Amino acid sequence: MMMMMMMMKLTKRCVSTSTRGRAAAAAVGDWWDHVKPSPKDPIVGVTEAFLQDPTLKKINLGVGAYRDDQGKPVVLQCVRDAETKIAGSDFLESISAAATSKFIQGSLELVYGKDSNVITEGTFAGIQALSGTGACRLFAEFQKRFYPESRMYLSNPTWSNHQNIWRDAHVPQRTFNYYDPDTKGLNFAALMDDIKNAPEKSFFLLHPCAHNPTGVDPTEEQWREISYLFKVKNHFPFFDMAYQGFASGDLDNDAKAIRIFHEDGHLIGCAQSYAKNMGLYAHRVGCLRQCSLFQCKASNCSQKPTTANCQSNVQQSSYSWPITSLNNLRRFGYKITMDQRVKDHGRSHKKETVGMFCFSGLSPDQVDQLAREFHVYMTRDGRISMAGVTSGNVNYLANAIHQVTCCDQESMNSVYNIL
Repeated sequence: MMMMMMMMKLTKRCVSTSTRGRAAAAAVGDWWDHVKPSPKDPIVGVTEAFLQDPTLKKINLGVGAYRDDQGKPVVLQCVRDAETKIAGSDFLESISAAATSKFIQGSLELVYGKDSNVITEGTFAGIQALSGTGACRLFAEFQKRFYPESRMYLSNPTWSNHQNIWRDAHVPQRTFNYYDPDTKGLNFAALMDDIKNAPEKSFFLLHPCAHNPTGVDPTEEQWREISYLFKVKNHFPFFDMAYQGFASGDLDNDAKAIRIFHEDGHLIGCAQSYAKNMGLYAHRVGCLRQCSLFQCKASNCSQKPTTANCQSNVQQSSYSWPITSLNNLRRFGYKITMDQRVKDHGRSHKKETVGMFCFSGLSPDQVDQLAREFHVYMTRDGRISMAGVTSGNVNYLANAIHQVTCCDQESMNSVYNIL
C-alpha cells in the first residue's frame, strides 16, 4: 500500500513537471513567432532565381558586380598586389588607429584629390563601414539622433535599399523628382522645384555618379545649379558614392559633383563603397565620412573638435572600433575599364546614360516573360546591369527582347537603342 502511494505521488510530480516544461517551452517559442520574413532585396531575388535555373544558356542582368566578357568576376591586379603585400601581417591582436586613419585619408584623397584642403586642414571625420550599405545606415542613425524631426529626401527612383535603411532608422522619407520616363533622362526642372520647395535644412541623398537604377546623371552645369540652390535653402547633401570610376572611367571626373559642393562651401556627408569599383563585393569595404570647408580668420578657429565628436558618436554605439582595410586599394595601380566595356557593348541610345545600370523600358510582365521563356533575369522595373551583357550573349539577349516586345513598338525601340 505504501509503495502504491509513493508511485502515485511520483507520477503526479512527473506529470506536473512535464506540464510545466511544455508550458515553458511554449512560452520560449512564442518569443519570435510574430517575426515574419523581411521582403527580399530585388537583386537577391533575381540572383536566387538565376542560380536555381538549371538552364545553361541563362543570363543574369540583375547583380551590380563587375564581370569580364565571359561573365566571370574580375579580380583587379591592384587587389592581388595588396593581398601579397599584407600576407602574414598580424591583424588579430589589436586595431591600429594609424592604419584606420590612413584608410580614411586614402578615401578622402580618392574623392577630393591629394592636394585638397580637406586633407591638409583635417576638417573631416570618418570611419570605416561595412561597404556603402553600412555607411548609409550609420549616417541614418546619426541623423535620427541629432536631427530627430528631419526627413531624408530620396530621388524617385533610387536604390531600393535606401528606403529600407532610413525606414529602419526611423527617419521620415520624402521623394524628389528625378527620372523622366518619357525622355529617358533627367527631369531637371521638377528636381529643382522639389529642392526649392523642401523645408529649409532638409537632408537629401544624392548619387554623385552612375545613378542607381537609372544611369542618368546631371551635367556639371546642372550640379552647379543644384549646389547653389542647396546653399540658398541650407540643405544638407549626403552623397552615396558607390560607383566612382564606373560612370566615365575616370576617378576624378566621377567625383566632380562632390568637389563642386565642396568648393561651394557645403558641409558634406558621404558614403563610399569599394565593393564595385575594387571588385571587393564579398569583403564589404566602405567608408562613412563628413567634411567641411570652413573659412577661418584665426588659427584657433578649428572645427576638429566638432568632427571628432561626430566620429565618436557614430563609432562608439555601432561597433566600438572599426576593422581596418587595405590602404593599398586607394590607387595601387588601379585603372578602371568600365567605360571601355560600355563602348564594347555598343550602348549608344542616350549618351547621357552612364555607369553599370540603365532602364530598359521593359514592363514587369515583359521582364517576367523573359525569365520564364528565355531565362533572362533582371529586376521587375526593367533595370539592366550592363556588366551581365557580354559578346557571347548579346545576340541571344537581343533576340529574346525582340520576342517579348515585338508587339510593343515603344518598348522595342527603347531596348534596341540600348543593345
